[in-house]
Amino acid sequence: MPGCTTATAHARSLGKAGTSLESVPGGPFGVAVTSGGRWSFVSLVNSVAVLRTGGQAAPSLIRTIPLPGHGAALGEALTRDGRYLLVADGSGAEVIDVAAAENGSPHPVLGSLTDTGGGAIEVALSAGDQYAFVSLEDSQEIAVFSLQRALAHGFGPSDLIGDIPAGQAPVGLAVSPDGRWLYATSELALGARPSGRGGLGGQGTLQVISIRRAETDPGRSVVVMVSAGCQPVRVITSADGSVVWVTARASDTLLGFSAARLRADPAHSLIGAVRVGEAPVGLALIRNGTRIVVAGSNRFNAPGAASSLAVVNVAAALAGKAALLGYLPAGGFPRQMALEPGGATLLVTNFDSRQLESVNVADLP
Repeated sequence: MPGCTTATAHARSLGKAGTSLESVPGGPFGVAVTSGGRWSFVSLVNSVAVLRTGGQAAPSLIRTIPLPGHGAALGEALTRDGRYLLVADGSGAEVIDVAAAENGSPHPVLGSLTDTGGGAIEVALSAGDQYAFVSLEDSQEIAVFSLQRALAHGFGPSDLIGDIPAGQAPVGLAVSPDGRWLYATSELALGARPSGRGGLGGQGTLQVISIRRAETDPGRSVVVMVSAGCQPVRVITSADGSVVWVTARASDTLLGFSAARLRADPAHSLIGAVRVGEAPVGLALIRNGTRIVVAGSNRFNAPGAASSLAVVNVAAALAGKAALLGYLPAGGFPRQMALEPGGATLLVTNFDSRQLESVNVADLP
């Protein structure tokens, strides 16, 4: 497993490669795109921006939706039927009626899912949208909520099923395509001593969680926990669920794990590691899973470093070959990504420069 480092990989510049930057009224964090591709939603710390997307034109801001202010609005997730948008904030998540948000209705926020912990960062949904999972960075837990109950009977304390124990500073969440497993990253293992960049140097963890067990007994739902480099912060899976990808922020490395080995042989589950840009955070698979774009956030302003978007060849990464194809320029502190339906455009939030970046995927190697 890679250790902590500020040594990034050198690679050619890909120029602008069909990128464009649109200003938004706040520091953008999460981004989600509707299944039809006409709308995207961007969390702006205190609100959610509603943008019209799709086609050849750049995303255009239509309106912003103020949130109740329980905490910073960060990660986002859309239900699979497209009816609801969940935005992590405070001790849980806000639930927004998507049709009302698109139409400009005065009260699109339906209610709040709340826990007793704090520092909500990411939100993920079970395969049938019955349950919502929220990483609570300040509480070393992942909250489990019954979204189905909240929507049917009104929002209240009974929506909380319980909490999944995690490492220090749990952040990233991803559900396997078959809906059986929840993958979660924590920046530092429990009991480890903080150090280094951001005060969380040292090995963090990737957890494999049984979703079926989490729905009834969250406290005993963790199946396995493995080291995942220094400060692992985001996680996604391949379309078939066979590979789990993690960004290790303080290792400047993209890690690939075998999903099957994580459960059967966790000590040998790491099957790929690619050094990328400074302090990688968000990541997205493009071109039918043959490429990964990784956001080099440069969050801690390392000397001589800059924010970037790294393009990685997936097959080469899993074969242990040179896989970094080059870097695209980014705005300040790129964080999250979402691919528009059809896969032609990748949207990237640039937190510090208050911009939503659009990348023409066809221009990438």
